[in-house]
Amino acid sequence: MKLDTIPDKTSSDKPKTASSSKVREHLANERTYLAWVRSAISLIGFGVVIVRLRVLRPPMSPQPPGNGWKLGLAFSVVGLLTVLLSTQHYLAVRRDIDADTYEPGDRWVILSSIIILILGMGVIYYFFTVPLESMNTVIVE
Repeated sequence: MKLDTIPDKTSSDKPKTASSSKVREHLANERTYLAWVRSAISLIGFGVVIVRLRVLRPPMSPQPPGNGWKLGLAFSVVGLLTVLLSTQHYLAVRRDIDADTYEPGDRWVILSSIIILILGMGVIYYFFTVPLESMNTVIVE
């Protein structure tokens, strides 16, 4: 009888455990996912702040709505998309780690960098084109 055909009773009695390197890889994947979720929450929060800046105005200075809400909405939508895409990426990386087929990709880094760059330019444009008197929130009584 060959040695590789002899059943090993010790391995069948215990559940299969992951190696420590696999555990480290999965924990690193989870930390990355949580960092993406924190970034998404920050994007959503920043979008809300931008919209609220428009609302926090002196009541005596009526002004047209402007485009600030669109920028705030864009930040919030990008934040929500970040949650969805990061969850999908986390699950894909988890499968790849288990299958030992993980290859790091640059597309998510490049895509998120371009989106944040565009949103950042929108913030700079918005804050430098809004008249200063419309940003004044001090109410004189």
